[in-house]
Amino acid sequence: MLDIDQLKFDEKGLIPAIVVDADSKKVLTLAYMNKESLKISMEKGLTCFWSRSRQELWLKGETSGNYQHIVSITADCDRDALTVVVRKDGPACHTGADSCFFEEVYRGGEPEGFTLEGLMALLQGRKETLPEGSYTSYLFTKGIDKILKKVGEECTEVIIAAKADDKAETVYEVADLCYHVMVMMVEMGISVEDIRKELASRHVIDHKVKQEKMTGNAK
Repeated sequence: MLDIDQLKFDEKGLIPAIVVDADSKKVLTLAYMNKESLKISMEKGLTCFWSRSRQELWLKGETSGNYQHIVSITADCDRDALTVVVRKDGPACHTGADSCFFEEVYRGGEPEGFTLEGLMALLQGRKETLPEGSYTSYLFTKGIDKILKKVGEECTEVIIAAKADDKAETVYEVADLCYHVMVMMVEMGISVEDIRKELASRHVIDHKVKQEKMTGNAK
């Protein structure tokens, strides 16, 4: 484990910290830490930075409630930059955006990799603009009853495919179900992060139950 004193802070006593979402792997922000803010971050398990504009310590989320819970902090090979992996309680950007990086400067010819967050953003865009000829627009126009009907139908299709032991068809139908569930989520204002947090809370409970069972068996 690297010691703080082995890190290379610049002439102003600062080191850049690239904050990354632990689940989506998205870069959330670029901030700066000094030794004091880094120590606070490690002690609290929450990101604390040095504000260059205000010239003061800045515990992320102290006023907004959008705390960033630290998973890990890693230095680069030169020890003059940090990657801080976090799980966040809310938007990382003061504008309310999920990430501070949203102003596109250039787009190459290579397609972006698929992400659930990207699909959710696309569905949200369909809901806001309702472009003609879009099946997603049609669902949003018809409303929650139609969306729920499709969710029910796709659940049935998944069961039929799985019962037939047809893996390819089951994968296809599960994808259809996921799409319609995500349309429902957008309609209801539920985010991928909401589901992720719920699953994470169940993982913690499950882990505790397993520990209790193991302790009980050992007695």
